[in-house]
Amino acid sequence: MKKPPLLFLCHRIPFPPNKGDKIRSFNMLKVLSEHFEVYLGSFVDDPYDWQFTAKLDDYCQEVYLLNQNKLFSKLKGLRAFISGRSISEKYYQHRKMQRWVDKTLADKNIENVFIYSSVMALFTQKHIENIHQVVDFVDVDSDKWRQYALSKSGISKWVYAREHIKLQQFENKVANQSVHSIFVSGPEGELFKQQIPDPLHSRVIGLLNGVDVEYFDPEAKLSASELPEIDVVFTGAMDYWANVDAVLWFAKYVWPTVREKLPEATFCVVGGNPTAQVNALHGKHGITVTGRVEDVRTYIKQGKVSVAPLQIARGIQNKVLEAMAMAKPVVATSMAIEGIDARTDSIDICDSAQDYADHVCKRIENVVRSANNREWILNNVRWSETMGSLPRLFRMDA
Repeated sequence: MKKPPLLFLCHRIPFPPNKGDKIRSFNMLKVLSEHFEVYLGSFVDDPYDWQFTAKLDDYCQEVYLLNQNKLFSKLKGLRAFISGRSISEKYYQHRKMQRWVDKTLADKNIENVFIYSSVMALFTQKHIENIHQVVDFVDVDSDKWRQYALSKSGISKWVYAREHIKLQQFENKVANQSVHSIFVSGPEGELFKQQIPDPLHSRVIGLLNGVDVEYFDPEAKLSASELPEIDVVFTGAMDYWANVDAVLWFAKYVWPTVREKLPEATFCVVGGNPTAQVNALHGKHGITVTGRVEDVRTYIKQGKVSVAPLQIARGIQNKVLEAMAMAKPVVATSMAIEGIDARTDSIDICDSAQDYADHVCKRIENVVRSANNREWILNNVRWSETMGSLPRLFRMDA
């Protein structure tokens, strides 16, 4: 029996699954491709990713990718102040993508549409009466801008506060146009309900992130012989604001206290495209900044404790789930652990710098395999289970 067609619009190419949003979008693509002929439209904002485009043919009937120059897109975003729309909308607006979406929906007679990241709903606005649209907001993106505004002053504060309001308005519009609004956790969905009318609440659904437990397995044979000794490890895309902020906060307020007690302690920051501020930490006070690595598992496995000191966050942190799957203890802020309903004795939650340093030191000095962390992952967040209900949100006979 021929599978029905589905249009999948994604703000960033879902391969390779090497960072938070791409891990989720790729696993959603895998699940949907088992039930639908997928027509994928997406942007590529990292030249490194172009080498993997052929991999998407295994899951898609057709793939349409456009290069996204970050500088040019930021300049486009400035037009938001003239148009009265959010920076995010103008950042992603693209005539070629719009033409492809229009043509694909018409030529393939597509009714089912999956939007990954609300800004991609820009391209379905004129078709909304004729499609069955499901959107994965992932998290309440507008709320991140509210958090950014709280930590800024002057013109920056005004810009971020404006983006919070404008993007929230767009999110609400998209929710009203969609049959289902998906979020990465129950708490995230509840937060979103606070900004939308009551009649839309029943459309809000939580679909948790998962972990590839066969891949993130502490028993997997990995070569870590070339790695330096690692006490503390942080993993994540190092051009993402929240990760940069977390590492800088940890290095400034927590790490000096740790080194005062444990002068030989080492801290490894693992992730692609580190900013100049993050790179400036490299080689100082036992800190290593790796940049992009071939296999993040080797660093997690080598480390004694994984940290997630996020000060600004929304949604589920894959870095926490992956460390837990590798049977590592985790020291996290309450912001970083939000949405992960795991309270094992191998997870420390702390928000003050002193408390954070104390827990990190204890984990370095008392190295134990955190089997209960992995057990929780095995019992709760396999991708096959967390995404099992996704196909049923669409019209299978469309």
